[in-house]
This record gives sequence, structure tokens and C-alpha cells, in this order.
Amino acid sequence: MVTHFQQACYDLLKQIPAGKVTTYAEIAHALGGKAYRAVGTAMNKNPNPVIVPCHRVVNSDGRLGQYAFGCERKQHLLESEGVRVVDGKVQDFEQLRFRFN
Repeated sequence: MVTHFQQACYDLLKQIPAGKVTTYAEIAHALGGKAYRAVGTAMNKNPNPVIVPCHRVVNSDGRLGQYAFGCERKQHLLESEGVRVVDGKVQDFEQLRFRFN
């Protein structure tokens, strides 16, 4: 069962276009808090990883972070959307960073 918090995270994720990334902190702040780890847990429990693009969530320094299906898969998905990843870090991170309004 998806919690209210998890659903709120997934609703935000659906706003991120292909070729952009956001951070666990950005999502937590958009929800009015600092629950970065809870956001990570929500990403890990995502029941619809294709529809809800949790692979677009990275660490605040641009490193890929974790992914339920492995970091190689996360990197492949991001690269298929035009995001360059070198040594586990998103290149041009600030230009590709999606911020919620």
C-alpha cells in the first residue's frame, strides 16, 4: 500500500521531464520538510518505476545515488534520455537540475 507521503513524492516525480534530474532534497523541500531519507525510501518502494521516473532522482552533488534496479540500470535510463553520466555523476548537473516551484 502506498502512503500519502509516498504518493506526494510520486506526484512530484511525474513533473520532471525526460533529460532532467532532481534531488532527494528538492523533493523533500517541495513537500515542506527535510525528510530526504524518507524520499529515498519512497523511491525504493515505487510501484510504477516506468510511469513514475524515480531514476531521475540523484544526490545533491549530482552523484547517481541508489536505485532499486541497480546503478547501472539507472545510468542507462538517464543516458537514454540524454543525460551524460561520467564516473557515477551527472554532467552539467546544475543545468539539468529540475526545481519545483
